[in-house]
Parts: sequence; structure tokens; C-alpha cells
Amino acid sequence: MTRPMSTAARAGLVACEACRLLCRPAGRSSLGYCPRCGKELAWRHHHSIQYTWALVIAAAICYIPANVLPIFITNSLGHAEPDTIMSGVLLLYATGSWYLALIVLVASVMVPLGKLVALGYLLVTVQRGSLGGARDRTRLFRLVHVIGRWSMLDVFVATFTVALIQLQPLVSVTPAPGILFFAAVVVLTMVAAESFDPRLIWDPAMRGDDAHG
Repeated sequence: MTRPMSTAARAGLVACEACRLLCRPAGRSSLGYCPRCGKELAWRHHHSIQYTWALVIAAAICYIPANVLPIFITNSLGHAEPDTIMSGVLLLYATGSWYLALIVLVASVMVPLGKLVALGYLLVTVQRGSLGGARDRTRLFRLVHVIGRWSMLDVFVATFTVALIQLQPLVSVTPAPGILFFAAVVVLTMVAAESFDPRLIWDPAMRGDDAHG
């Protein structure tokens, strides 16, 4: 007989979602509030999977026009040329700013796509009740959460690029409609990472331990 793993829930404790303090709830139905920061305690985020799926799908929809529509309009000697994210990367690379091109490629294309794929994978495995790889999936969520704190770097890079290439009247860069979808992807993925409850990853393992205990 395998010994069930020791968890805070089995010990009758609940972690505060804001300051991570382990608290003893006031009751089973009404848990009360964290004694340190005052946030209301909860065993799990209410409707976490549904909210996260809605945000991920919305971000995925916005990701397409963010990469297809122009985010910059380059005005050079009276000629206006729209630039998407990828064409902007190629323009920066062609003008010798390969380091800036790499930053834009990683921050604006790879990071948002990686967050969408990672969150989708976590949601699917939680809904399927996957038992294996709980530690790896928790690390993956922590990575997405940490990257989420720097997600506004994407918008900063776009703004910095607009401010950088201003050689009027020879060359100037103005923002285009694609930047709105780009900002929407950033915000939606950040909120999706916040709405996902990582404790759901461990629930199948706990139920398995209870069944074999």
C-alpha cells in the first residue's frame, strides 16, 4: 500500500492566492480571509478552466491579425509602406540592427505563441485528469507566469521601434491597426496565466492516492 503524499489540503490548510501564506480556514464552506494580506481564501479558483480557455481562445484569435495586419507604416521620401511584425524583423535585420530584429522576433512572435501553446497544453492535461508529469507541468506554469510579468516588454519593443526610426522628413514610422491586436494578445495571455489555478494539476494525483490509500 502506497502512502498518500502529504499536502496542505490534507492537513486542512489553504494557501492564500496573493501572498502564498498557508492559513487554517475558518470553516469548510466559508474559508474566511488571509490574516496577513486580507484576501478572501478559496480552495480553488472558481471556473478557472472555463475562464482560462475563453482568454486563451480570444488571444489565439487576436494573434492572427496581430501577425497579418501591419503594425507599422514606414514613410520614406513620401512613399508609405506597411510593415507586419515579420517584415519589420526583416527590415531591422537588413538595416544592420540584427540584435533588435532578434528581440522583436522573440518578444513579439515566439513568446506569445509559446504562452498560448503552454496554457493550452496545461488546460488539456488538467481536463483529461493526467496523472504523470505534474512536477514538470507545474514548472511549465511557473515559467509562463514569470514570462507573463515581462509580457509588456513586447509592447515596449514596438513603441521603442517607432521612436527609434524617426528621421523626418526622410524616414518616419507610425503605428498601424495591427498593434491593437498585438497589445490584446499580450493582455489576454497575461490575464489567462493569472486565471489558471495550478493546484488543478495536482488534483488527479491526490485522488489517485486516496483511491489507493
